[in-house]
Amino acid sequence: MKVILRADHKGLGKRGDIVDVSDGHARNYLFPKGLAITASEGAVSQAAAMRRARDLRDSQDREAAQTIASALVAKTITIPVKAGAEGRLFGSVTAADVADAVQAQANISLDRRKLNVEHIKTTGTYQVSAKLHSDVEFPITVEVVAK
Repeated sequence: MKVILRADHKGLGKRGDIVDVSDGHARNYLFPKGLAITASEGAVSQAAAMRRARDLRDSQDREAAQTIASALVAKTITIPVKAGAEGRLFGSVTAADVADAVQAQANISLDRRKLNVEHIKTTGTYQVSAKLHSDVEFPITVEVVAK
């Protein structure tokens, strides 16, 4: 059965895509949850409008992510933490700590789930990768200092 997806569905497609699914999956899961509609003549033109809106929103999100990336790549974010005599931290620096420091120092709000922070347990300079969009991934330089 051909259906038009009304929302992004992992493993099936994105909003506005016309996909072929089994009758039971469409009837018992996709239709009751409002995730898809039957692909009729009028609905196909509606799907094209959904795809255009999705592409426009995707390009705007990509541009916003590139703007944030260009602002953060040039900066060094400093995170003061409690540390012992040899530079070992009491605890570790997490993605939430990095996101809070970026908000405080660069006035840019980042979602901590978009940051890939390796285990930071000593003072020093580290590279934290941020993936704000599927096409935009960039490093953030983080300097961990003892307070």
